[in-house]
Amino acid sequence: MHPAISVIFFTVTSGAGYGLFAITCLYNAINPHNALGSQGVLTASAIALALITMGLISSTFHLANPKNAWRAFSRIRTSWLAREGLLAVLFYPIAGIYMLTVWKGVDSYNWLVAISVFTALWAIATVFTTGMIYACLKTIRQWHNALTPVNYILLGVMLGGLVFLLLASMYTAATINLIINATYLIGIAATAKIVYFFWIGSPAGPTINTATAFTRSMVRLLDVGHTAGTFLTDEFGYQVARARLILLRWMVLLFAFAVPALVLWVGINMMPVATAVTIAVASAFTGVIIERWLFFAEARHVVNLYHGAQQC
Repeated sequence: MHPAISVIFFTVTSGAGYGLFAITCLYNAINPHNALGSQGVLTASAIALALITMGLISSTFHLANPKNAWRAFSRIRTSWLAREGLLAVLFYPIAGIYMLTVWKGVDSYNWLVAISVFTALWAIATVFTTGMIYACLKTIRQWHNALTPVNYILLGVMLGGLVFLLLASMYTAATINLIINATYLIGIAATAKIVYFFWIGSPAGPTINTATAFTRSMVRLLDVGHTAGTFLTDEFGYQVARARLILLRWMVLLFAFAVPALVLWVGINMMPVATAVTIAVASAFTGVIIERWLFFAEARHVVNLYHGAQQC
């Protein structure tokens, strides 16, 4: 699949925003008298909303006719895209209620816990629907599996956790528990991504023989039927050298997971905490951007079988 910059930016920034909001809500519910205070919690929430909004706006750039974006909401019963749009829009008033609760300092702890957990779950559910937009496509084997939404959620929460750690280090001394929790998030996300890489590398999948139902001998394409590229070959036939894909996979593991983890555990003793966490956040975002580019570049639509590909 052709990697669209607007979609890459959307999925990375909005995922990080929802992850940050979810982490902030749960942290505030567990520690209502935390060192960040209401100002720190509101700042983290505002940054999360800014990331979400930037991502949603960038997603419209991928539309051929952005003024018809409202049509994406018209198929709630059958479209994961419509469900994502609905959850994303409704998240704003829910987030507003949560931030108002923090700002006013409501005395009821039960209400704080309830609205915090509800908002966090809504944020995670929104990221889940984003992942399901791709996971529901049976025509792309690399996406049509449960690991796709799982990776979207884990990477979003990981980025959100690192941004939250950065904010905590700026407002107050980041506790060892926050650092440990951030490394746990990195480890879990890394494990899921490694499993995904191994899974899509499996040779199992449709071939040109199964697509044409001729199974007694090898089928090969003699003529593509057109003399120039088409929309299908441009969008669905994006090709990248295997050596480059392998190199980029290692870059994902290095920048998204290894460097942030090492900086949090080793570099944090060699430099100011805020500086170390900033490096970890920058590295993680770089790695996830590469990961998201790979997510599209490695996808193989079955339509390629009718344009000469032997296997998808």
